[in-house]
Amino acid sequence: MKVVALVSGGKDSCYAMMKCVQYGHQIVALANLMPFDDSVDELDSYMYQTVGHQIIVSYAECMGLPLFRRRIQGSTRHQKLNYRATVGDEVEDMFVLLSEVKRQIPSIEAVSSGAIASDYQRLRVESVCSRLGLVSLAYLWKQNQSLLLQDMITNGIVAITVKVAAMGLEPAKHLGKELSLLKPYLHKLNELYGINVCGEGGEYETLTLDCPLFVNARIVLDEFQIVLHSSDSIAPVGIIHPLAFHLEKKECKSDRETDDISGKKLGFVFEVQGDCLERNLGPSQSIVENTDAVASSRVHLSKTTKSSTFSIGCWLQDTHKTTGALGEDLKVVLKEIQSQLTGYGFGWENVVYIHLYIADMDEFSMANETYVKFVTQGKCPFGVPSRSTIELPLSQAGLGKAYVEVLVTNDQSKNVLHVQSISCWAPSCIGPYSQATLHKEILHMAGQLGLDPPTMTLCNGGPIAELEQALENSEAVAKNFGCSVSLSAIFFTIYCSTSIPLSERISIQEKQELFLKQRRLREVDGNKCQVLDPIVLYVLVPSLPKRAFVEVKPILFVPKDAETTDATVESSNSIVTKSWDFEHMVWHDSCIQKSVVCGKICAVLISVRNEHIPKICSEPQSALVNDKNHQDSFVVKNMATVSRFCVFLLDKVVTDNNFSWEDTTILRVYLPTSLNMNVETVSHMFKHAFDELPKVDERLQTATEPVFNIVPVIGTGKSAVSMDDVISCELFAQKS
Repeated sequence: MKVVALVSGGKDSCYAMMKCVQYGHQIVALANLMPFDDSVDELDSYMYQTVGHQIIVSYAECMGLPLFRRRIQGSTRHQKLNYRATVGDEVEDMFVLLSEVKRQIPSIEAVSSGAIASDYQRLRVESVCSRLGLVSLAYLWKQNQSLLLQDMITNGIVAITVKVAAMGLEPAKHLGKELSLLKPYLHKLNELYGINVCGEGGEYETLTLDCPLFVNARIVLDEFQIVLHSSDSIAPVGIIHPLAFHLEKKECKSDRETDDISGKKLGFVFEVQGDCLERNLGPSQSIVENTDAVASSRVHLSKTTKSSTFSIGCWLQDTHKTTGALGEDLKVVLKEIQSQLTGYGFGWENVVYIHLYIADMDEFSMANETYVKFVTQGKCPFGVPSRSTIELPLSQAGLGKAYVEVLVTNDQSKNVLHVQSISCWAPSCIGPYSQATLHKEILHMAGQLGLDPPTMTLCNGGPIAELEQALENSEAVAKNFGCSVSLSAIFFTIYCSTSIPLSERISIQEKQELFLKQRRLREVDGNKCQVLDPIVLYVLVPSLPKRAFVEVKPILFVPKDAETTDATVESSNSIVTKSWDFEHMVWHDSCIQKSVVCGKICAVLISVRNEHIPKICSEPQSALVNDKNHQDSFVVKNMATVSRFCVFLLDKVVTDNNFSWEDTTILRVYLPTSLNMNVETVSHMFKHAFDELPKVDERLQTATEPVFNIVPVIGTGKSAVSMDDVISCELFAQKS
């Protein structure tokens, strides 16, 4: 991509440019924000480093690139973490600056910045980029600061300190010193006082005098004055005020006079004028209301009844008539969910997670265009929901082209991680969906592909390599919440594309198990921590985003107080439901996977296989013949009994662990399309089975109406090798 680099003069912004070049991007312009008054060295700003701004003008000649500068007119007006466009805020100066760069150089696609750990700065750069249709590149984000500092020095960043403001750093002694000479001392201060070795806590600021991208000249600071801002005896604050400097030409300077991309003269410096007036906040977010193309009678809903956290599912029944495009079906579904949310007095800001199921991954772009008209950052001030997108065989199951599930909460206590910048940390989420959402100790993570974070392309090596990378990406996201996928996972859903060769499925399962085992050994060693035993469900689907082989969707438990976490539970006497015809037998345990945190969470997976059917239906084993068609026919014939058996097992696990159906937030039934059963038919069978549950929970004395979603798939199973369960039921319950 063609990139404009935000430069402050500091080591971070310069090294970020070097990383952009390393990953194949082209820096075509520089952008800098400086004080309104030339005589001012430093502004009281959370956003911008301005010490040494007098020298930044030389960067244009040093790099042979056009430099756009703007005097900062705004101040810090919007102080909340998640920035919203605010007239007169200093962030709007960046918006004006980059708007002018884009106007003069229309080919620019991305913005580079040197953010390492500051969410405040990263989110504001991302906000401006989003409004301008640009991609944010932040290749230093979340990198180990000790290693990063060494990499900068090793790779030719020559920078001096221009500000010090930390215990152990003295203005008279440490200002103007090269970073390479100060590195050992910075590490010593880190050990003594915990300072950030890269200065991310404001401990110091730097000015880059030379780096490999300075192809024409290096900067020599001839004379400077030390200005003491604070004479505090513990942590004095001082800055450098440059008095004289010159450029030292390099032999290998560029022969070009103009840049081939921008058309601007090399070394061109342009000062961007204009006031920070109210600006366009981005593309229109209006929703086209005309949905007459799809009859309202096709809309079907499911809703759990839990008051604090609940699910809404919406899909369209295919009437076998000519229907519109996927976008039209999705518009109807999202509009209906939006209407349901409004009926509860909620909005999209109350949604924690979204499952977006579509009939054709080739139409993903169209689906996303429709999605972003409903789910926007403007509508979600507390953070946009996390999301997974999967292609399902909807048409084969008698459904429309779009199917959406949303998990909703009635409060605003969620903690959302939404990093839109491309970095080396984890895949970015460019658009209105986030990497993960933490709500009431449950971390709902977006579906993770095997993407190489800095390039955002699928890693090479096939399904096994993609799975490992997807798990690594999941681990990176989990660490932001102080937890680990290997220790804290309750449930793994691993979506597998039908394009995976059958011979490689066993390797996928082995890799997943090995990854967790190795990570557990590494992280548990020397620590007394609770390890959960996660449920793993493999789901075979037609296709995934970017034509990936696998997509991993973890759910994690993140306790507020780790010491009180008890992931073990003793079975109590279950509440006997006399209406069931089944009696518990030892073999039933082979159908059950569960992960229970006592008094908090109950996750259950019921897997029914072909060999279980004769036992469930009290038929002789000979009834299940080897021929696949006869097997499926036998299953279909007995599906009503199978559905009752599934509900019986779910009810037993839930009640045995002292949960009620009122605690259920998620309940899915995965239906293989090989059975050729209509979703509505199976749905009626399960509804009939649930009718046999007690109408009143004996402990809570409240109505019990379990609601579920039937999800059509190619296949499912607890084994990646044979994803051929007759039916799989996934339940998640949580105490309020």
